[in-house]
Amino acid sequence: MILGDLLDAPVRGPADDPLGYVVDVRLVLDGPLDGTLAAPRLHGLLVSPRTGTSFLGYERTGVRSPALVARWLRWRHRGTFLVRWSDVEAVAPGAVRLREGYRRFSPDLPGRPSQRPDLHRAT
Repeated sequence: MILGDLLDAPVRGPADDPLGYVVDVRLVLDGPLDGTLAAPRLHGLLVSPRTGTSFLGYERTGVRSPALVARWLRWRHRGTFLVRWSDVEAVAPGAVRLREGYRRFSPDLPGRPSQRPDLHRAT
């Protein structure tokens, strides 16, 4: 599968209800070693109910400037959610369908460790 096949694709729920558009994907590096890094694996899709445009990096909770751009993009992407790849039932040309019982997660990414020390405390 090519990433371009997913971006901007309409997303439908299990009852064929329109949920929005794929605006980005989340990858995790937990696969087998591929050189010096682990191979990427598709973790989930970011679904926006209003637009097919990207967050441009403003989904990171530590990004606040330029303030007007950050505020506008947060407003434009309100209601956006992350759905795990395991909750995707089918991908057809130009469409994504979610399985029954899918869950919505926050699209936010934490900022760099230096920006969010509360997220990186040892417990």
